[in-house]
This record gives sequence, C-alpha cells and structure tokens, in this order.
Amino acid sequence: MTLRVQGLGKRYGDSWALRDCSFELERGRVTALVGANGAGKTTLLTMLAGVLRPDEGTVEARGRISFVAQDKPLYGHLDAGGMFQIARRLNDVWHQQRAESWARRFDVPLDRRCRRLSTGQQTQVALAVALGSRPDVLLLDEPLASLDPVVRRDVMRELLTEAADTGMALLMSTHVVAEISGVADSLVLLRGGKLVLSGDLDELMSSHSRYVGPPARTPPAGEVVHASHHEQQSAFLVRGGDRPGEPWVTEPVTVEDLVLAHLTGGGAA
Repeated sequence: MTLRVQGLGKRYGDSWALRDCSFELERGRVTALVGANGAGKTTLLTMLAGVLRPDEGTVEARGRISFVAQDKPLYGHLDAGGMFQIARRLNDVWHQQRAESWARRFDVPLDRRCRRLSTGQQTQVALAVALGSRPDVLLLDEPLASLDPVVRRDVMRELLTEAADTGMALLMSTHVVAEISGVADSLVLLRGGKLVLSGDLDELMSSHSRYVGPPARTPPAGEVVHASHHEQQSAFLVRGGDRPGEPWVTEPVTVEDLVLAHLTGGGAA
C-alpha cells in the first residue's frame, strides 16, 4: 500500500461534495479516477494532495506525493529552467536530469517563458516538475485534455514506464473512457460525490456480465446495474450471478459498458 483513503468526505455548507470514500493505491499501479463533471474527482484529488482539508475521514500516505492540477499552475514570467530551479529548492528530493529529459522528450524549449508556451507545452512543464520530485504517488487531474491524440498516447506510454520502473503509484482523473482500457490497472468511479465502484479492473470486468434475451422485467441472474428494453428483447448488465442458459445470450462486457452503466446510476433505459 502506498496510499490508503478511509471514509473521506468534504462538505461545502450543507452539501457534501464527497462522502464516505475509501480505497487504496498500490505501488507501480495505474488507477483511473472516473466520474461525470461535479462527481467529486477534483475535490478528492486536492484532499489527497493536502491542498484541501477533509471534513471527515483520513488519508494515509507513504512517501512523497506530487499533484498536477487542471489549471497546471506555472509562473508565467519564468521559463521551464526557472520552474525547475524553484522546484529544486522546494523539494527535499529533486532529479534535475529527469525533469529536463521529460521537457526535451516533448520538445519544450527550456529558455522560453511559460506564458509564451503552448497549452500542451505548459502541460509538459507541469508534468516535468512533478516527475522531477520523484514522487511515490502522482496525482493527475485531467492532465491530458490539452494534448493532441498522438502526444497523449506518448505521454501515457512514458507515465506507464515511469510507474513500472520506479514503483510510483499513479492516480489519473479522466472523463475519456477510451483512455482507461489498456492503461489502468484499477478503477475508482464516483457518482454524485459517492464512491460507487473501485478495485482491480480485471476483477471488476470478470464480475460483470451482459445478458440479452426475450422481453423481461428482471434479469435471469445477478444484480442489475443497467437495463434496456425494446419491443423484441431486453438487455441487462449485471453484477454476479450464475451464467444463464437459453434463450439468454451472454455478451462480453467492455470497459466502456462497465463505466457508463455505473455512471448512469443503474435502472432501466
């Protein structure tokens, strides 16, 4: 365990932005944090980073934590080299070569002021600063939204290599479901400020099934996560239960099926 969250919650006035959230991050594993806008993703990440104080629950972390927020705060009058100098002074551990190599890998000029960099280049400077501190846990809040698809793929490849080589735990917030498959080892899914699904992604996939068959009000087995009904057939995405026989057909569940079913809150459509 690198980071453990127990019953974490944050309240604004009479409303809870997040409540009763518990999960763990493991060394060397990539966890996707998924949820619609307003689900509590940013609130969770800022509490894990220590920027925001929770109103309930605890965060237990081993080692250093780095956080790249959505707005990627940089000093616009400084160039990338100047940002690295500040980071070296503020961090007990700093790896200058790692930061510079990341910036060069993605064609960021080290001597250009940050305000004159493109949005994508600013993202790369923020990632370089975060990785230069050699974190044990790296928290990313929608970090790749400003990158084109090719660069986004290359960044993810580099981050996966970093996690595998150093044992860094990576928690990445995203609303692009396609980014999860083939990248994430684990999943944390929030809906309306509540944790509705978490765990090893392969285990979550194997515990869910999709059944298609004749019109029916209830599935032949399992707990309904999502249901759709048409004139000639019904389809159920369920959790648990034994595989039914004819006339029901069992179809494979994709990551997109799993995520969207839980994001919509179950029930019938």
